[in-house]
Amino acid sequence: MSAQLSDYVYPLPEALIAKRPLPQRDQSRMMVLHRDSETFEHRQFRDLKSFLQPGDLLVLNNTRVLAARRFSDDHAVEFLFLEKIGPARWKCLIRPGRKMRIGATTKIDNVTLRVEEILLDGERIVSLAEDLDLYAGGSMPLPPYIGRDSDPADSDRYQTIFAQTPGALAAPTAGLHFTPEILATIPHAFVTLHVGPGTFRPVHSENIAEHRMHAESFSISPETANKMENAKRVIAVGTTTVRALESAARKTRLLKAVKSNEFKISAQSGATDIFIYPPFDFRAVNVLLTNFHLPRSTLLMLVSAFAGREFVLRAYDEAIREQYRFYSYGDCMLIL
Repeated sequence: MSAQLSDYVYPLPEALIAKRPLPQRDQSRMMVLHRDSETFEHRQFRDLKSFLQPGDLLVLNNTRVLAARRFSDDHAVEFLFLEKIGPARWKCLIRPGRKMRIGATTKIDNVTLRVEEILLDGERIVSLAEDLDLYAGGSMPLPPYIGRDSDPADSDRYQTIFAQTPGALAAPTAGLHFTPEILATIPHAFVTLHVGPGTFRPVHSENIAEHRMHAESFSISPETANKMENAKRVIAVGTTTVRALESAARKTRLLKAVKSNEFKISAQSGATDIFIYPPFDFRAVNVLLTNFHLPRSTLLMLVSAFAGREFVLRAYDEAIREQYRFYSYGDCMLIL
């Protein structure tokens, strides 16, 4: 069992962080990890279908990223608007926080914004002098490690081609590799999990079991639940899909079956704060397609739970040697 934060550290050259997407979505490289033999091979994302079997079902997260990033009119304060909680009232993250304590004001679109409350986790409740649709004038909330402001191209490329239900503050990045042509050739279904602000927060507890995830809303439709029940294997596209499916599996009565991958997930909606780290009993997901994740992140811990920490870190070392592109706009790995 790897329960220490220091177990999830690896050195990454800055040059391997993908700052922009490739010209075409499906040009990404794909490292394939074979869990049974603990071996890996280097392929292209376009080879994905060659690793699928009859009866496989691809499950993807169709959340849509909100244009949630705004700046004050003087550009001195950055806001990430998390949720509208009432007329002219919002929950948000603010940077730098020292400039916006309780009672502090600034303006957005020449409308006065005032900090009403500071929550325990540093989020702010703010009020506006008049109601505004702050997403209408916002930009894509690119992760901080990209190190640049979003531009018009990100409005398209930091969104999956199947994004449908608005509500996310970060993209389900494993889905960014898909084109309509590739997706049309593979049996698939969708879940929705709205990626929340917790995706930006690092783990601080050295004992990772002490970390608490922020709750995120998710839903699974009757159509998806039915497709999953009849699938031979479920291939989860991204860690957010894994969290939705494994949360649902724990809320659904499991059927007794001869094969370990036979299960039933009911259609449902709710919220999950599930934290997946080693050891973990996966009940719904058989194969995982995912990007490369930050050191010390809950996403790296989830992948380690699925494939084994030492094997995953060995694969990361190989990916660095082979000059893979890392993080949101980077390459991917398929874990069989």
